[in-house]
Parts: sequence; C-alpha cells; structure tokens
Amino acid sequence: MNQRIGIVGGGLGGLTLARVLHVNGIPATVYELDASAGARTQGGMLDIHDYNGQVAIRAAGLYDEFRAIVHPGGEAMRVLDRHATVHLEEPDTRDGGRPEVDRGHLRQMLIDSLPDGTIRWGSKLTKATPLGDGRHELAFADGTTEITDLLVGADGAWSRVRPLLTGARPAYAGVTFFDVDLPDADERYPDAAAVVGAGMLFALGAGQGFLAHRETDGSLHIYIAIKAAEDWAARAGDVRAALLERFAGWSPRLRAFITDGAAPLVPRTINVLPIGLRWERVPGVTLLGDAAHLMSPFAGEGANLAMFDGAELARAIVADPGDLAAAVTAYEAELFPRGAEAAGEALRNLEICFSDDAPRSLLDQFAAYE
Repeated sequence: MNQRIGIVGGGLGGLTLARVLHVNGIPATVYELDASAGARTQGGMLDIHDYNGQVAIRAAGLYDEFRAIVHPGGEAMRVLDRHATVHLEEPDTRDGGRPEVDRGHLRQMLIDSLPDGTIRWGSKLTKATPLGDGRHELAFADGTTEITDLLVGADGAWSRVRPLLTGARPAYAGVTFFDVDLPDADERYPDAAAVVGAGMLFALGAGQGFLAHRETDGSLHIYIAIKAAEDWAARAGDVRAALLERFAGWSPRLRAFITDGAAPLVPRTINVLPIGLRWERVPGVTLLGDAAHLMSPFAGEGANLAMFDGAELARAIVADPGDLAAAVTAYEAELFPRGAEAAGEALRNLEICFSDDAPRSLLDQFAAYE
C-alpha cells in the first residue's frame, strides 16, 4: 500500500490509529505540535473501559503492557455531600472492568510501541488544502509541507482539520473547573488524602462540588467545579476568595481543597460539540476522538472513544487497504451514532452531578445501575 495516511494529533486516539495500522503492516505518519513526548504534562487518571478502550488496546497488541501500568486501588470511589458526610464508598474490586491508569503512562506506552520516525514532533498544522481526488496538502508552522491521501484529524477540541468537514465549533457547557494538585498528599496533606480516599471522590452540592482522584505518584488531583457564566473567573477578581465565598457553608475539610494548593487557580471551561454531530462525506479526510465528538467528562468516555475510534478506523482500512474511501465511509457510519450515544450520556450525567439535590441525584443514578 503506497497511499499516504497523515494523522494530525499525537494524543491517545491518533497514536492508537497509528499503532493498529503498524501491527497490520500499514505505515502512517503522526504530526504532533509538541516538541517532544515530555513537552507538557498529560493530565490525570483515566478509567479504561473493557467494552471500548481495552478493545482498542487489545487491537494494538498492547494489553500486557497496559496491565503493567494499571493503578492498583484506583477504581475505589466515594460520594460525599457538602458536609463531607460519606454516602457511598466502594472499594476497588479489581475486576478489570474499568481499571485506572495515568494518562501520561498510557500515552508513553503507545509512543514506545511505534517505529522511530512515525511521529513527527514539533509539527504544528497551520493549513490543510484540498488538492482533489481526496488528497490534501498540509502546511506546518516550520514551513514544511506534506501531501496525504487520507487526512485524519485527531487534534482535539479545537481541531484545525474539522473545518474541512463542518463549521461546528465547541460551545460552553455551563460548567467550569479549577485544577488543584497536592503532591505527596499522605505526608503533606494528610486530611485531604483521607477525604479523597484511595481512588475517585465526588463531593457534590447544588450547582457545584469537588471531583478528585489519587494519582500513581501519591499526589491528589482535584477539580473545583461550578456551574457559572463562561466569564465568571474573569469577573471574579481574586478567584480563590470568590470560590471560598461560593463554597461558604461547606465543610472546612472540603473548603481546604481551595486553599491548600499554592498554584494559581486557572479556569478550565467545559466545552462540547453538538450532540449527534454529522457531516457529509468529504473525500480523503475524517476525524476521531474529541475532534469528532467533544463531550463533557461526565461519561468517562473521551479517552476511551478516542482510542476505540482509532482502532475502528484502522480496522476499516485494514479490511480494504486499497479503497480508503470505502474504509472511511464504513468507519463514519458507526462513528456518528457511537459519539451521539456517549455525548448524550455525558450531558445527562453532568446535569445529575450539578442538580439541585446533588449528591442524592448521583446516588440514585448509581442505584439505578445496580
């Protein structure tokens, strides 16, 4: 096969696509804007589901390597109210259904599995120009250009490839996060460590709360979450003081999450694409992961779907490597409903977590799952 497959974005989805193609003897090039694998931190813990994320990892031939980086105890979960009263506590059963891994470790596993030269680091896409017959010319910030027979946008929420297919853009979902990292938590922040427990924490009230998890390095990663206007932080002035005011009446043990961290509290707005986003077939280009179906994190599906998308697109190409158009058509026929279902779940769960009767709403949801 001499057709040139270009993958824009070296996140989990793009790397999975490249890996599954590689194990099936099909080369591809990943264009990643970061200068190196360690150029920036990769975020916190991910639960990798046995029905999609792990399916992709098996297709990539990396299941043993994946099991080696699983965080023991990471599937434990606690649900608290605003008074820090525990309403639900579940241990890590280690049944393998949703094991937790560090995103950075997972990405490095995929990077290490690819031949040298597959990833072109420091390649920031500035423009993609259709040339006809499904080919595209990619222009990069360093002045170089490349030609693709199949262009895959795996470049996340603010994809530069997406405009070739649709004018849809992410919109604010009504919730803003503020990230807090507490290193060496058991030694330096023992009460915070005790509140979070061994795995994931939900401490919720009406329209706001704290989401946290324990990471593999012994740190705590905490999200202070509020339903607010998109420009709330810009108008707040002293964000830490404004958050303390918003959480007045909450347990001091939970309010300490706001004051314990030394770093500035930078807002991270939660943005989403329209649920059920589709586009008319465009020769030589498609999307995967957040570029295709950006959703809130409240279904835990973002990373899982990105990897599964990558594996499924690779599977379609491997089935008929001489007909990329047919492969993409088959892939997109399943991509659209898959993304719509997960995005709908994410929206419902966001509303549950920040409803007026939270955490009761979340507890009822867990009871319904049982």
